[in-house]
Amino acid sequence: MKLVWSPEIAAKALVDTVKSCQVIEGSSVAELISAMAAGWNAKLIVETWCRGDMTTTSIGLAVARIHTSGRHVCIVPNEDSKSEYTAAMEKAGMSPEVIIGQSEEAVKGLVIDFLVVDARKNNFDRIVKAAKFGLRGAVLVCKAAPAADVRLLSLFDGASRRVVRSVFLPVGKGLDIAHVAAGEGGSGSDKVKKSRWIRRVDRRSGEEFVFRK
Repeated sequence: MKLVWSPEIAAKALVDTVKSCQVIEGSSVAELISAMAAGWNAKLIVETWCRGDMTTTSIGLAVARIHTSGRHVCIVPNEDSKSEYTAAMEKAGMSPEVIIGQSEEAVKGLVIDFLVVDARKNNFDRIVKAAKFGLRGAVLVCKAAPAADVRLLSLFDGASRRVVRSVFLPVGKGLDIAHVAAGEGGSGSDKVKKSRWIRRVDRRSGEEFVFRK
């Protein structure tokens, strides 16, 4: 199965997120991510959050969930983070599901369609590698990603799950976005190990296309 893009739902989510975040710093990132999650019709949207982080992205994801009739789950490290997050989201009129625990362990119990992590967190790579994706694959978003230092693509080289498309966008503090296809067998299969990656970059848009040969 393939992810099918719906521009109508994406546009509606973007407009609703603009209304919710129009006076909040960093709302441009929230609007973009919300439109992406809604446009891909993500049924399980998962993000990680720590105490002191902004909630604009969370508001955008909550808006997207409404448009896809899916679930929005936020993973937080402790009770203090949960209290702060819940209070901020309730103030915005949102009430996503909250899971307390280590993110790289919590994602193992979820089949994710859309995952948002933060490159500033030391364990973001372990979270991505531990995540389970559905038959449609998934869209991954890494926030605050330095263009030259952090690439989601590198986390899947030689793995059973492959990146079919990726792009870095200079929005906010940087967004690294990847579409990961559904797995094609167990990790470390001979077919994958012998594969060769070919990368092509569109010089105008900066979008990166990845092919496996």
